[in-house]
Amino acid sequence: MSHDHATPGHHAAHAGEGGHAPGTFKGYMTGFILSVILTVIPFWLVMDGVLASSNATALAILLIGAVQMVVHMVYFLHMSPRSEGGWTLLALIFTVIIVAIALAGSLWVMYHLNVNMMPEHLHDMSSM
Repeated sequence: MSHDHATPGHHAAHAGEGGHAPGTFKGYMTGFILSVILTVIPFWLVMDGVLASSNATALAILLIGAVQMVVHMVYFLHMSPRSEGGWTLLALIFTVIIVAIALAGSLWVMYHLNVNMMPEHLHDMSSM
C-alpha cells in the first residue's frame, strides 16, 4: 500500500509548526503585529527617554532587533528546525558563526593595530 504525499491530510499534519500554519493569513498577521510592536517599542524608548542610560537604551534596542529578526525568520521566511529537513536552520547557524568570526577578528585586528602602531615619539614631536 503506497501513500500519496499529495493528500490534504499530509500537508495539514506539517502545517502546524510553531502554532501557526506557514503561509496562512493568521500566520502573516501574527508576524505583522509582532513586527509593528517590536518596531514601536524602540521609538518609545528613545523618544520618551524611558531608560536612564543611553547604553541601556542601545542594548534594549539591539535585543529587540534580535527578537524581530527571529519573528521575521519564523513568520515570513518560515524557518524552523523541521523546514527542509533542518538545512535552512543549519545554513543560518553556519552564516551566523562565520559573520561572528569575521566581526570578532576584524575588531581584534583593528584594536591591536591601534595599540601597536601608535609610536611613542609621536607625543614627543607634538610638544616641539
